[in-house]
Amino acid sequence: MSIRTILLLITAVVIAALAALNWHLLAAPVPMSVGFRTVEAPLGLVMLALTILLAIVFAVYIAYLQSTALLESRRLHKDLDAQRVLAEQAEASRLTELRTSLESRIDQLDRKLHARLEQSDNSSAAYLGQLEDRLERRGPADHVETAVVRPVGSAAARYDPSV
Repeated sequence: MSIRTILLLITAVVIAALAALNWHLLAAPVPMSVGFRTVEAPLGLVMLALTILLAIVFAVYIAYLQSTALLESRRLHKDLDAQRVLAEQAEASRLTELRTSLESRIDQLDRKLHARLEQSDNSSAAYLGQLEDRLERRGPADHVETAVVRPVGSAAARYDPSV
């Protein structure tokens, strides 16, 4: 229980106790003015009834405020869930788009790398072929004085060590 609830209960108990202890005074009829006329009525009971009526009105008002706040909270919670779902879908879409973009970029770079390697292999093979042609033109006597060139890569298959 909150402190407000405890204070309200204590106040209600005090009012009820005072009304019970002074019931004979509350029920005593007295002349009472209602604005345009004077009537004989028990002023204490009238004031007690008005206090109870005021308490009921406040209780209804509090219940209305709480139910309105609860309905608003539920509506906001649903809106928040919908926005969260939209944000998750947008993030998933961005990730899929990024993955697709990265895969296409990697494929493009892979093709460029293979083309570059092919070009390098072809250049190395051509250079090796030119060196072999020079060695063959010089003849067997000149071959002894020259250093042995050992090619690297796919051009090694065309290299003849007997030359």
